[in-house]
Amino acid sequence: MFNSIAGTITYKSPQTVYIENRGLEWDITVPLTSIDLLPNVGETAKIYTWLYHREDAMKLFGFASEAERSVFIDLMKVEGVGAKAAVRILSSVSARELAEALDSENIARLEKIPGVGKKTAQKMMLTLKGKLSLDDAGDFVKVSASRSGIYAQWADLISALMNMGYEKHACEETVEKLLQSLEEDADFKSKNKAAREELLFRRAIVELA
Repeated sequence: MFNSIAGTITYKSPQTVYIENRGLEWDITVPLTSIDLLPNVGETAKIYTWLYHREDAMKLFGFASEAERSVFIDLMKVEGVGAKAAVRILSSVSARELAEALDSENIARLEKIPGVGKKTAQKMMLTLKGKLSLDDAGDFVKVSASRSGIYAQWADLISALMNMGYEKHACEETVEKLLQSLEEDADFKSKNKAAREELLFRRAIVELA
């Protein structure tokens, strides 16, 4: 219903922003990580939104970037994590830090987030691992569903490459690039998975060297 709201910020507090747009002042719940990224009161801003709508309640959540909103939506896919809990999580850890914790399987870091116990941390790992990543500059990026599927399908191959000392992101990108180049290769398609994996491994070593 709403993708974003642009206007003048009239009020800021922990987890709350008021933004005025054409005479309407919107009350938006915003994680602390986004609060810090938004301009000061009196300045113009664009906030990416998500509407919580139930029979007895309606609330607007906002984010400084589309990527952070995507993480918020993904967090709500974790069993036991609702909108308020997702905001609380993103108020304690940035999307980038969350991606790093998931990529490194750092359960202890997740457990330090207020309101996240061991069980919830494990559920977050199970649901979100492989769905978020970091680019070469260390910035947070949202991994598309198709790329996530590729990484899951070739997890053993990527793990084998990482065991040789290559970085996870470089391994993933190399495997994805090779798969795209072999997309129309009939010989490659005719091989069983073990043979395809062996071929990809040999070619990836050359690419990564």
